[in-house]
Amino acid sequence: MYRFLEYTVGQYMTQPVLTVTPDRPLRELELLFEKHDFNAFPIVNTAASKEMIGLVTKFDFLKVFAFSTGQLLPHYDELMNQTVQDVMVEAVVSVTPDSPLTRALQHMVNLRTRSLPVVAANGQLVGVIAREDMMRALKDASQAD
Repeated sequence: MYRFLEYTVGQYMTQPVLTVTPDRPLRELELLFEKHDFNAFPIVNTAASKEMIGLVTKFDFLKVFAFSTGQLLPHYDELMNQTVQDVMVEAVVSVTPDSPLTRALQHMVNLRTRSLPVVAANGQLVGVIAREDMMRALKDASQAD
């Protein structure tokens, strides 16, 4: 298990990353969540851009449907036509490819998150480190001993 202490995020991150743009309707986001079974998608300005501007999770998506007794219930189609930009989170905890895997694991545990975006020093999104990647690294470390 000592090997795990030497591993970096870049060695185990998942690439390429499936992203969404802020103008994507929630209707399409729902289909992406269903198709890929991801818990979150990094958000980039344009499809060609790799600069991450935020993150949208299934929880962010579901918050659109949380109403109090004092609010009128909008029509479902009206809600689904909102965009990712309406629900996204801009303040995102990320790691760099050279971050120790132990640091990424600690962030995941502390934040109770399933994955973290991996962002290079220039702000470009280069990968995602997920629970499955951590499990693979732990398995590799245990077999190396």
